[in-house]
Amino acid sequence: MTLGLCWPLGSRCTVSVLVLLLALCTQVAVEANSWWSLAMNPLLIPEAYIIGAQPLCSQLAGLSQGQKKLCQLYQDHMQYIGEGAKTGIRECQYQFRHRRWNCSTVDNSSVFGRVMQIGSRETAFTYAISAAGVVNAVSRACREGELSSCGCSRAARPKDLPRDWLWGGCGDNLNYGYRFSREFVDAREREKSFPKGSAESGRQQMNLHNNEAGRRTVSDLAHVSCKCHGVSGSCSLKTCWLQLADFRRVGDALKERYDGGAAMRLNGRGKLVPLSGRFSPPGAADLVYLEPSPDYCLRNQSTGSPGTAGRLCNKTSEGTDGCELMCCGRGYDQYKAQLVERCHCKFHWCCYVKCKRCTRIVDHFVCK
Repeated sequence: MTLGLCWPLGSRCTVSVLVLLLALCTQVAVEANSWWSLAMNPLLIPEAYIIGAQPLCSQLAGLSQGQKKLCQLYQDHMQYIGEGAKTGIRECQYQFRHRRWNCSTVDNSSVFGRVMQIGSRETAFTYAISAAGVVNAVSRACREGELSSCGCSRAARPKDLPRDWLWGGCGDNLNYGYRFSREFVDAREREKSFPKGSAESGRQQMNLHNNEAGRRTVSDLAHVSCKCHGVSGSCSLKTCWLQLADFRRVGDALKERYDGGAAMRLNGRGKLVPLSGRFSPPGAADLVYLEPSPDYCLRNQSTGSPGTAGRLCNKTSEGTDGCELMCCGRGYDQYKAQLVERCHCKFHWCCYVKCKRCTRIVDHFVCK
């Protein structure tokens, strides 16, 4: 990064800005292959945008050319795209915390590593949850007045809403968040051109479908929320608005669709169709994949599998978190650990809770 890019404000810089600029100048550019790297990018702090949108957008790692253009037009959105990516990654890690593949990140550049090169169920889920995270973050940023190009939701009044209830509280702007996520997240795929019927074309279609599945899930789970008004809580009047569901519900729904994901193939016309003719085509909110998943038991550099050696497991569980399945039959080691936790909590009037700290010894089981 050149000094010219880092020092556009000259002598008018404030002390805080000077400190920021020096920090930016010392950053080493990280080559990334996905916008997911925005979740871990140190440039995603609000003050960064005062140094000029276009040079900064060109330096953000992981953006395609189309995404860089959108960055230049909507520079204040980038922080929330990063937050959306981070939300998606965290939810992925929660949903897969008891699986052999636990959605672990590798580094700032590739985020998930080589495992995303395989068109598997896990890749399908990751694309969907990340796109959903952007919808969630941007929609709520609109509601909170953080973005210059949108505000509260202008969704039409639901037809089944009682006539005496007011519609128009400041709701999450799902329509704007949905459209912006589609433009930004899908830009990387849509600007590519592959021969019809090629493997690359199939993967492109898979990614776009799963991006849309994530957005549809957020949309499908959005609901009407209301607040009562009236004397002494009589609720004689209600004001209602559109509200997004808690993101955990989005993750739960997409995890169910991961479990029921549709295996696909390319037909003679270069379109994705179910691998088996016995199954009907998947819906817009269903996840699709092209390749079987690795077993993720052993570390494999070529596939990007981190393996399960060193993972904690549950000795008494027969599920995916159990030592037999998690450790792939290799066995496990046992050790004792000291656990410090809050205990003997008491409520004191008014109004706080005071707890003691207790220590106990617990058994941990770790895959060999």
